[in-house]
Amino acid sequence: MSNMLYLASIWVIPIVVAVTFHEAAHGFVARLLGDETAWRLGRVSFNPLKHIDPVGTILLPGFLLLLHSPFLFGYAKPVPVNFRALRNPRRDMIWVAAAGPAMNIVLAIFAALAFHLIDYLPGTAAPWVAENLKNALIINVVLAVFNLFPLPPLDGGRIAVGVLPDAVALPLARLEPYGLLILIGLLFILPMLGAQMGVDVNIVWRFVARSTDAIIDAILRLTGNY
Repeated sequence: MSNMLYLASIWVIPIVVAVTFHEAAHGFVARLLGDETAWRLGRVSFNPLKHIDPVGTILLPGFLLLLHSPFLFGYAKPVPVNFRALRNPRRDMIWVAAAGPAMNIVLAIFAALAFHLIDYLPGTAAPWVAENLKNALIINVVLAVFNLFPLPPLDGGRIAVGVLPDAVALPLARLEPYGLLILIGLLFILPMLGAQMGVDVNIVWRFVARSTDAIIDAILRLTGNY
């Protein structure tokens, strides 16, 4: 029991912080660019209670922990954005979408910089703080990379709709209602079918893993941890 509480404390705290700041960043940039929907609803806030989704922020990570999953994932309640209220909807949609992953990269850099302070902490607290910082680095980079996958309603999908020519952007935008189903298929169903046929088609997880490793390596070098 105590081991599970310790595991929860070093994983759930970084997840809650990562998804809270991610969503708040979307709302903050949307307000700067003309849409006050999230602001009026009190969602431009770093208060986790404003963003926590009972399933995505608590139950899903907890379930993955119990299963000793090799990866941990979570999500918060999406911040509502009225893209038509933005001053330049197509251009500003890109900035609003990019704000979440950008915030996660900033948090990852801060976590890596904070590693330099570990030696100044009491011996009993240092290992726990170090585990939180390590997990914060990993979770924030995974969240940023995962959300940049170019499929609506993920942030990367909205960025792609904003930058691609209409001939490609419009059909991509029409996929948004089915985006999560497509994602579940790519993440779970396709790899399972591939495994049955002896073929590795784990495309999305391989993309996330390789990109995450490269970005973490760059952040550690940038912050003097190598």
